[in-house]
Amino acid sequence: MSLRWGIVTAGLISHDFVNALNSYPDKGDQVVVAVAARDKGRAEAFAKLHNIEKAYGSYQELAASKDIDVVYIGSLNPDHYNLTKLYLENGKHVLCEKPFTLNLKQSESLIKLAKQKNLFLMEAIWSRFSPAYIDLEKDIAAGELGDVKFVEGNFGIVCDAERMSKKELGGGAILDIGIYLLHLAQFVFKDEPSKVTVSGSLYPSGVDESETIILDYPGGRRAVLNIQSRLALHNKATIYGTKGRFTLEEYFHFPEKVTRADGSTKEYVQHTTNLPSNFGNNAGLAYQTVEVARCIKEGLIESPRMPHKDTLLLAKLMTDIRHQVGARFDADDEEYP
Repeated sequence: MSLRWGIVTAGLISHDFVNALNSYPDKGDQVVVAVAARDKGRAEAFAKLHNIEKAYGSYQELAASKDIDVVYIGSLNPDHYNLTKLYLENGKHVLCEKPFTLNLKQSESLIKLAKQKNLFLMEAIWSRFSPAYIDLEKDIAAGELGDVKFVEGNFGIVCDAERMSKKELGGGAILDIGIYLLHLAQFVFKDEPSKVTVSGSLYPSGVDESETIILDYPGGRRAVLNIQSRLALHNKATIYGTKGRFTLEEYFHFPEKVTRADGSTKEYVQHTTNLPSNFGNNAGLAYQTVEVARCIKEGLIESPRMPHKDTLLLAKLMTDIRHQVGARFDADDEEYP
């Protein structure tokens, strides 16, 4: 029986997600059957473009549908909590775009609800499913790098999008792009940092524009991460061990090329998509859907590759980092069930 997807919002990232999934030759028995947007005209146009059977003019209609098993939420950051809650309460599995929520309290609330409902829930950190990250993990496990001691990475772009700079849209560099660096450090070191040191600057709206973050881990391990939303950086990341280093070349969050500890390079070719993508390398968004399908079919409520504990740690770190530079949301002062 096919796994039936519903798409929540008809925006740019939702387009890339559906395009990647529909184009992926190894997707198995997954099918996109419905899309919902606040504007039914936009939903209908999206459905026509992607050959989706049903279009809804409200998120509630999609939540009530008996024709879907799982939803992909590609909305703006402030809507992640309420939309994920809506679909979980209506018995739907959920893959929610990163950042999972605005803060730790919201993330804890949703994961608690998913467990109560026995439903699958995952944050869409697509990097985790990149072939390059899988190779990095294998090389570390095989001892190719020796004892891993240091991670350095940059993510800097010139972004004029309102989603980045406006507080009411849940903006800020750490939630938009910095999460990729934080997840990488977490992916490599596994532990929670013992110390988090941040220096940063703010947009006039009060959300974070840039940060330099130092994460100290037990055993003398460290990550130094540079995040910029108004300055283009060399966006690569290097993992250093006592025997060598592994570099995720630009763009590190889903790279086409890596340099391994022995100096060799490896390149990755993604499948061709049926339609143009809005963002680079987004054909790779399909890889996480294979994991979602596998987990749901096996009755799992979380992915071993992107487990709830990792989402909670990311939320904790991002909340702490925002607060250290003086960036707060109204949602930070609210309580959640």
